[in-house]
Amino acid sequence: MTASLLSILTMSSATSRMPASAFKRPAKLYRCAGRAELERALQFGEFRLEPPAVQGGVGQILPFGERAASGFLTLSLASAFDPAQLSNADCCLVIHDAEQFGERIHRAAQRLLPSWAGIDAAISYGVPSPLGDVFSKPRQRAAEKEWLFAWRPTQPALVNKAVTISIGSIEGIAELRDSV
Repeated sequence: MTASLLSILTMSSATSRMPASAFKRPAKLYRCAGRAELERALQFGEFRLEPPAVQGGVGQILPFGERAASGFLTLSLASAFDPAQLSNADCCLVIHDAEQFGERIHRAAQRLLPSWAGIDAAISYGVPSPLGDVFSKPRQRAAEKEWLFAWRPTQPALVNKAVTISIGSIEGIAELRDSV
Protein backbone atom coordinates (compact mmCIF):
# COMPACT_ATOMS: atom_id res chain seq x y z
CA MET A 1 0.00 0.00 0.00
CA THR A 2 1.42 3.38 -0.85
CA ALA A 3 2.34 5.50 2.15
CA SER A 4 0.27 8.54 1.16
CA LEU A 5 -2.87 6.49 0.65
CA LEU A 6 -2.26 4.61 3.89
CA SER A 7 -2.09 7.88 5.83
CA ILE A 8 -5.37 9.03 4.28
CA LEU A 9 -7.03 5.73 5.14
CA THR A 10 -5.81 5.66 8.72
CA MET A 11 -7.48 9.03 9.28
CA SER A 12 -10.80 7.74 7.93
CA SER A 13 -13.35 6.65 10.51
CA ALA A 14 -14.72 4.07 8.07
CA THR A 15 -11.40 2.26 7.80
CA SER A 16 -10.91 2.36 11.56
CA ARG A 17 -13.71 -0.22 11.76
CA MET A 18 -11.84 -2.62 9.46
CA PRO A 19 -9.67 -5.23 11.15
CA ALA A 20 -5.96 -4.48 10.90
CA SER A 21 -5.51 -7.80 9.07
CA ALA A 22 -7.44 -6.35 6.13
CA PHE A 23 -4.44 -4.09 5.43
CA LYS A 24 -1.53 -6.27 6.55
CA ARG A 25 -0.24 -8.23 3.61
CA PRO A 26 -0.25 -11.99 4.11
CA ALA A 27 3.08 -13.83 4.18
CA LYS A 28 2.39 -15.42 0.78
CA LEU A 29 0.25 -14.64 -2.23
CA TYR A 30 -1.01 -17.01 -4.93
CA ARG A 31 -2.07 -16.55 -8.53
CA CYS A 32 -3.36 -19.49 -10.53
CA ALA A 33 -3.54 -19.19 -14.31
CA GLY A 34 -2.09 -20.59 -17.50
CA ARG A 35 1.56 -21.64 -17.35
CA ALA A 36 2.67 -19.27 -20.15
CA GLU A 37 1.22 -16.21 -18.35
CA LEU A 38 2.77 -17.20 -15.04
CA GLU A 39 6.18 -17.98 -16.56
CA ARG A 40 6.26 -14.39 -17.90
CA ALA A 41 5.20 -13.14 -14.47
CA LEU A 42 8.02 -15.09 -12.80
CA GLN A 43 10.77 -14.26 -15.33
CA PHE A 44 9.89 -10.67 -16.21
CA GLY A 45 7.50 -9.59 -13.46
CA GLU A 46 4.74 -8.86 -15.97
CA PHE A 47 1.29 -8.33 -14.50
CA ARG A 48 -1.85 -7.06 -16.19
CA LEU A 49 -3.89 -4.41 -14.37
CA GLU A 50 -7.48 -4.60 -15.56
CA PRO A 51 -10.78 -2.92 -14.84
CA PRO A 52 -12.73 -5.08 -12.38
CA ALA A 53 -14.68 -7.78 -14.18
CA VAL A 54 -18.35 -7.03 -14.62
CA GLN A 55 -20.34 -9.99 -13.36
CA GLY A 56 -23.58 -10.68 -15.22
CA GLY A 57 -24.80 -8.75 -18.25
CA VAL A 58 -25.17 -5.13 -19.20
CA GLY A 59 -28.06 -3.47 -17.39
CA GLN A 60 -28.52 -6.42 -15.08
CA ILE A 61 -29.04 -5.69 -11.38
CA LEU A 62 -26.16 -7.40 -9.69
CA PRO A 63 -25.96 -8.76 -6.14
CA PHE A 64 -24.07 -6.86 -3.44
CA GLY A 65 -20.41 -6.55 -4.25
CA GLU A 66 -20.94 -7.58 -7.86
CA ARG A 67 -21.46 -4.08 -9.23
CA ALA A 68 -18.89 -2.84 -11.66
CA ALA A 69 -16.46 -0.77 -9.63
CA SER A 70 -15.75 1.71 -12.37
CA GLY A 71 -12.68 3.86 -12.42
CA PHE A 72 -10.22 1.25 -11.15
CA LEU A 73 -7.49 -0.96 -12.52
CA THR A 74 -6.94 -4.07 -10.42
CA LEU A 75 -4.71 -7.09 -9.91
CA SER A 76 -6.22 -10.01 -8.01
CA LEU A 77 -4.32 -12.66 -6.09
CA ALA A 78 -5.26 -15.04 -3.29
CA SER A 79 -4.00 -14.84 0.28
CA ALA A 80 -4.35 -18.61 0.75
CA PHE A 81 -4.16 -21.53 -1.62
CA ASP A 82 -7.22 -23.62 -2.37
CA PRO A 83 -6.78 -26.62 -4.73
CA ALA A 84 -10.04 -25.57 -6.42
CA GLN A 85 -8.09 -22.57 -7.79
CA LEU A 86 -6.32 -24.97 -10.14
CA SER A 87 -9.60 -26.15 -11.69
CA ASN A 88 -9.40 -23.42 -14.35
CA ALA A 89 -5.62 -23.14 -14.41
CA ASP A 90 -2.68 -25.40 -15.02
CA CYS A 91 -0.19 -23.69 -12.74
CA CYS A 92 0.14 -21.57 -9.61
CA LEU A 93 2.54 -18.71 -8.92
CA VAL A 94 3.49 -18.79 -5.24
CA ILE A 95 4.91 -15.48 -4.02
CA HIS A 96 6.92 -16.12 -0.86
CA ASP A 97 7.58 -12.47 0.00
CA ALA A 98 4.28 -10.64 -0.38
CA GLU A 99 5.65 -7.46 1.19
CA GLN A 100 8.48 -7.04 -1.32
CA PHE A 101 6.14 -8.04 -4.16
CA GLY A 102 3.52 -5.47 -3.11
CA GLU A 103 6.03 -2.64 -2.88
CA ARG A 104 7.46 -3.49 -6.31
CA ILE A 105 3.96 -3.66 -7.84
CA HIS A 106 3.05 -0.25 -6.43
CA ARG A 107 6.34 1.33 -7.61
CA ALA A 108 5.86 -0.03 -11.15
CA ALA A 109 2.24 1.13 -11.27
CA GLN A 110 3.27 4.59 -10.04
CA ARG A 111 5.83 4.87 -12.85
CA LEU A 112 3.25 3.91 -15.49
CA LEU A 113 0.27 5.70 -13.90
CA PRO A 114 1.79 8.71 -12.11
CA SER A 115 -1.48 10.49 -11.35
CA TRP A 116 -3.13 7.40 -9.84
CA ALA A 117 -3.38 6.30 -6.21
CA GLY A 118 -2.94 2.65 -5.31
CA ILE A 119 -3.86 0.46 -2.37
CA ASP A 120 -3.99 -3.24 -1.65
CA ALA A 121 -6.11 -5.02 0.91
CA ALA A 122 -8.16 -8.10 1.61
CA ILE A 123 -11.60 -8.32 0.03
CA SER A 124 -14.48 -7.94 2.48
CA TYR A 125 -17.01 -10.76 2.08
CA GLY A 126 -20.64 -10.27 3.02
CA VAL A 127 -20.30 -6.75 4.41
CA PRO A 128 -19.47 -3.57 2.50
CA SER A 129 -15.82 -2.61 2.64
CA PRO A 130 -15.07 0.97 3.68
CA LEU A 131 -12.73 0.94 0.66
CA GLY A 132 -15.78 0.65 -1.63
CA ASP A 133 -17.40 -1.79 -3.98
CA VAL A 134 -14.15 -2.86 -5.60
CA PHE A 135 -13.11 -4.39 -2.23
CA SER A 136 -16.55 -5.95 -1.49
CA LYS A 137 -17.94 -9.31 -2.58
CA PRO A 138 -20.82 -11.55 -1.48
CA ARG A 139 -20.29 -13.91 1.47
CA GLN A 140 -20.68 -16.94 -0.86
CA ARG A 141 -17.33 -16.08 -2.45
CA ALA A 142 -15.37 -15.98 0.82
CA ALA A 143 -13.48 -19.18 -0.07
CA GLU A 144 -11.59 -17.13 -2.70
CA LYS A 145 -9.63 -15.31 0.05
CA GLU A 146 -8.82 -12.60 -2.45
CA TRP A 147 -6.12 -10.00 -1.93
CA LEU A 148 -6.66 -7.10 -4.31
CA PHE A 149 -4.33 -4.43 -5.61
CA ALA A 150 -6.33 -1.49 -6.99
CA TRP A 151 -5.47 1.86 -8.56
CA ARG A 152 -7.74 4.82 -9.24
CA PRO A 153 -6.96 8.08 -11.05
CA THR A 154 -6.70 11.11 -8.78
CA GLN A 155 -8.58 13.11 -11.39
CA PRO A 156 -11.66 11.92 -13.30
CA ALA A 157 -10.66 9.67 -16.19
CA LEU A 158 -12.27 7.04 -18.33
CA VAL A 159 -10.84 3.67 -17.35
CA ASN A 160 -11.67 0.85 -19.70
CA LYS A 161 -8.30 -0.35 -20.89
CA ALA A 162 -5.97 -2.82 -19.22
CA VAL A 163 -2.26 -2.03 -18.85
CA THR A 164 0.70 -4.31 -18.27
CA ILE A 165 3.33 -3.40 -15.71
CA SER A 166 6.72 -5.01 -15.25
CA ILE A 167 8.48 -5.28 -11.90
CA GLY A 168 11.46 -7.31 -13.12
CA SER A 169 12.15 -10.93 -12.35
CA ILE A 170 10.57 -12.25 -9.16
CA GLU A 171 12.40 -15.59 -9.28
CA GLY A 172 14.13 -14.72 -5.98
CA ILE A 173 10.82 -14.37 -4.11
CA ALA A 174 8.44 -16.65 -6.03
CA GLU A 175 8.11 -19.99 -7.77
CA LEU A 176 5.74 -21.85 -10.09
CA ARG A 177 4.02 -25.00 -8.89
CA ASP A 178 1.70 -27.40 -10.63
CA SER A 179 0.18 -28.11 -7.20
CA VAL A 180 0.74 -26.51 -3.83
